[in-house]
Amino acid sequence: MSAERTVHTISPAALRRLTEEGRAPRLLDVRTPAEFRTAHIPGAYNVPLHTLREHRAELRSHLDEDIVLVCRSGARASRAEQALAEAGLPGLRVLDGGMTAWEAADAPVLRGAERWDMERQVRLVAGSIVLTTGLVGILVPGVHLIGTAVGAGLTYAALSNSCAMGVLLSKLPYNRGPRTDVGTVIAQLRDKS
Repeated sequence: MSAERTVHTISPAALRRLTEEGRAPRLLDVRTPAEFRTAHIPGAYNVPLHTLREHRAELRSHLDEDIVLVCRSGARASRAEQALAEAGLPGLRVLDGGMTAWEAADAPVLRGAERWDMERQVRLVAGSIVLTTGLVGILVPGVHLIGTAVGAGLTYAALSNSCAMGVLLSKLPYNRGPRTDVGTVIAQLRDKS
């Protein structure tokens, strides 16, 4: 049995203070491009979690240990921290509470077009499936089992801190923005050195 890793966090207040003092760490926002365009912390780089995982060795050589990882709530950022730690970049921090906590603290945010975040989309799709199969199940025996399967999937998602439905929804055109070009991100990181 392996020991549980400790994820180091930074509070929105502490990050804001560092930013205001001109000592801001590099911010890697691991949300989808669409989420990033909706709202992000000024100066953050968008490197979606799947891109970060695929190119972590490449990114690692352009990052230092003064990095804060950002997502909506902290879950994806924690997975990004683990991926980068496995690539040899320890000591990273995760924004405690993610963008939700950052915005709640009235910290500065750059805003784009408003769109539903991934969690809200998952709730809509899962709820719609359960409601529809529950109603149709009154007339068609066995259809209610689809809703049961969705419930089981949501339970697994909570226990494993992953979400297959969220991954599928992130592939929809609504949730995709311009594809993140790793070369451009690396050039930007190099220029900031």
